[in-house]
Amino acid sequence: MGNCLLRNRCPSSRNQPEEAKNQPVKSELPVWSAERSITTEQLMRKRAEFWDTSPAYEGRKEIWDALKAAAEALETGNRDLAQAILDGASITLPSGFLSDCYDELGCRYVLPPYVLSRPTNIVTAKPEPSNEPVIPASPVTMAPDMYLKIRLSIGDATTDEKLPVNSLERIADVKERIRQNHNLGLSRIRMICCGKILNDKTAIKDAKIPKSFIVQVIVSTDLE
Repeated sequence: MGNCLLRNRCPSSRNQPEEAKNQPVKSELPVWSAERSITTEQLMRKRAEFWDTSPAYEGRKEIWDALKAAAEALETGNRDLAQAILDGASITLPSGFLSDCYDELGCRYVLPPYVLSRPTNIVTAKPEPSNEPVIPASPVTMAPDMYLKIRLSIGDATTDEKLPVNSLERIADVKERIRQNHNLGLSRIRMICCGKILNDKTAIKDAKIPKSFIVQVIVSTDLE
């Protein structure tokens, strides 16, 4: 499975057909088979390679980040969260599928099937430890000075919460508190605001979260 797919074209003129209309994202995932059977680890490495290199081609990094988050949400069955991410990033789907979409500038983004769903001939293997860097939470507990509204999505379950936080805390600290409050163990946690994935090193006060905005929190309990 080569990785030579042309991901998008973004000329100076708009690439999106004038007659195209935005459609709600569809929950159907592409059904496909790899050229030869692959393991979960091989699929995840191929996905990581695509998402890591896509911004080097034409297109905006924040849109690629939003598409990645939306694709992961859709694959876990959370269509509403995927739609919220797309709306927040002003991404248009003329066909209703993530495989072909546009940003508000008319730049086209094409996603291959292997980042949207798993192949029919995937082979189960022992998961490898995540390569995601672990940023330790701050050892000092700061008194809360605000509430952060979050929408926590774990699989098909979604709950809204008001989390007491200190504006000087980092996103990594908030993730750790969510992890402890819900006994999430080594599950991967992503926090998304306005279609953008929040960086672990960013302080809450610097994250530019709009007042009363609900931050999407996606918990991945399997290898993603």
